[in-house]
Amino acid sequence: MIWNVIPAQLAKEKKQWVYKNVKEGARASQYEDALYWLEQVGLVYKISRVNNTKIPLSSYRETAFKLYMLDVGLLSAKAGLTIQNLVDTNQELFSHFKGALTEQYVLQELTSIEIRPQIFYWANDRSKGTAEVDFIIQINGNVIPIEAKSSINLQAKSLKAYIDYYKPDIAVRTSLARYNKSKTIYDIPLYLIGQLADIIMQRK
Repeated sequence: MIWNVIPAQLAKEKKQWVYKNVKEGARASQYEDALYWLEQVGLVYKISRVNNTKIPLSSYRETAFKLYMLDVGLLSAKAGLTIQNLVDTNQELFSHFKGALTEQYVLQELTSIEIRPQIFYWANDRSKGTAEVDFIIQINGNVIPIEAKSSINLQAKSLKAYIDYYKPDIAVRTSLARYNKSKTIYDIPLYLIGQLADIIMQRK
């Protein structure tokens, strides 16, 4: 039941895992063992939320989390997408779910980085609404927020809110746009996000 509902949860604007979406009235205690099993066999990634950006990030882990599947292929198949859906860039009906696939892809690339960064996500309720950064990682002594965009559009209000509050040395926005570097923000094409560690090292 957990496995079946992951695509629907990732399609939501707020992707935080909610057990009631598995079954009305469901409680965490009923599904913790099943979720643990899915994690241990490597079928899902459980990405916890942090409420601070200091090192080590694991010290600021909260109970809230997001669930992703093992890879884009499994997520696409489970969501019932066809090859045509994936290659037809003009299909308006599919445009919303592209965000979920993009996050799934970026997570896969981050987990493949050789030095294995710790991966979390960040959310904050200090302002009206909730600012949420897709991923925040600890790598090479840096805490780096990462916003994943499925198109060339570079608007990222949550990342801006994060930067304004925490003043990080490095922030990453990954999208279909070309590589670019400003004072703080690295715009990294999606196809290069797996090389993030090398890009950050070159900065030094």
